[in-house]
Amino acid sequence: MTKNSVLKGVFLIGIGAASYGMLATIVKIAYSEGYTTAEVTLAQLLIGVIGMLLIIGLQKATNKKEDIKASGKNIFHLMLAGTPLGFTNIFIYMAINYIPVSIAIVLLMQSVWMGVVFEMFLEKKTPSLQKIIAAIIVLLGTVLATNLIENTNQLNWTGVFYGMLSAVSFTTTLVTANNVAPEVSHTKRSLFMLIGGTIIAFIYVLIAQTTPFHFDVFLKWGIILAFLGTIIPPLFFNIGFPLTGIGLGSIVSALELPVSVLMAYFILDEKVNATQWFGNIVIILAIILMNIDFKQFLKR
Repeated sequence: MTKNSVLKGVFLIGIGAASYGMLATIVKIAYSEGYTTAEVTLAQLLIGVIGMLLIIGLQKATNKKEDIKASGKNIFHLMLAGTPLGFTNIFIYMAINYIPVSIAIVLLMQSVWMGVVFEMFLEKKTPSLQKIIAAIIVLLGTVLATNLIENTNQLNWTGVFYGMLSAVSFTTTLVTANNVAPEVSHTKRSLFMLIGGTIIAFIYVLIAQTTPFHFDVFLKWGIILAFLGTIIPPLFFNIGFPLTGIGLGSIVSALELPVSVLMAYFILDEKVNATQWFGNIVIILAIILMNIDFKQFLKR
């Protein structure tokens, strides 16, 4: 692996992570214009499906190599694995109806320690001491980043509840994405998972949308949300992670947190005090700790 390849991977993952970090602020702006959670969620996922179909069509036109066809079983399992993706979008976008974006994104990042718990039950083995320490640091960083001690009586616990649900569903998405139908190409896997998430969004619209659906959301906000949330990150991550490796790639992907907080601070004018900034730094350091291979590091 050349140095230029690693730098390319870091750049692509950084762009993907920064794209994710912009989403919540854009959704908050859409809310201020009267759009609902159901509308922005469906617009993002449905246009994401269309975009992924176009990308797959372009790949077929330019690549003569025969691609592995997904079986009916593969498609069903991938669509099922994509349902948490729909729930993640719904829950995090519901959360920012009640709490600041800078706090909601911190709650979403609880997927870091939840991933350790999921791994423990799935693999039926105790996590390494390194992961346990990192998970504890994430929790401590969360207390600081949400200013929990001072804001206990001011935090909207409905928003906190939805934020934590988004972390659970996001963790489920990460676990299933890595284990379901790995023989199918990345773009096709992304497509079928997006379809699964979109079905959840359709159901949510039918249940939650009590006012006439504003179809102009597709053009006004759907396209940009789809590019930033469902097209650019998966594609760039799929290219970038093989170049950087999981450890370095995971560290770079933590860029989502500071980008999200900075967007909320500068664009939405959300108040973020010194304690919260320090808490965000602690969470990022925990992610770095979790992904450093100390044995390789000490050999150098």
